[in-house]
Amino acid sequence: MESILSVITDNLPWVWIAITVICLVIESLTLSLTTIWFGISAFLMVFLAFTPLPFKAQLFIFFALALAMLIFTRPIVKKKLNKKTIATNYERIIGQIAIVTKKITALEKGSVKINGMEWTAAVKEDITLEEGSKCIIEEIAGVTAFVKQI
Repeated sequence: MESILSVITDNLPWVWIAITVICLVIESLTLSLTTIWFGISAFLMVFLAFTPLPFKAQLFIFFALALAMLIFTRPIVKKKLNKKTIATNYERIIGQIAIVTKKITALEKGSVKINGMEWTAAVKEDITLEEGSKCIIEEIAGVTAFVKQI
């Protein structure tokens, strides 16, 4: 056990470089903004490895620095990177009024027309929507629009 520790302490800059590379590879595979902070911390430790600071102290600084960056900077960076998504066609029609083009019952799907597009439609309640009546799009599941009576 002591020989492994002596090998590590004799090659500290290389150990920290290896930890940096490993953390950055893991981060590039996961993109979770978690191991990047450990990678940055390990990179900073490369420079501390040239000081007479003992390995245990370096290890403590490494974890303290990484955890501090993880806790305090990850939410800020995540918020900056989390761009608002543009609503797709199906998200835009939720809550809008549609015209029934084929009768819809609780047991049989029909169809509705909204914004010039025809959608397969169904109801969740025990109601019947006749052709030509108006309804509101409640939700989209797959290619079916679930509607409710106005």
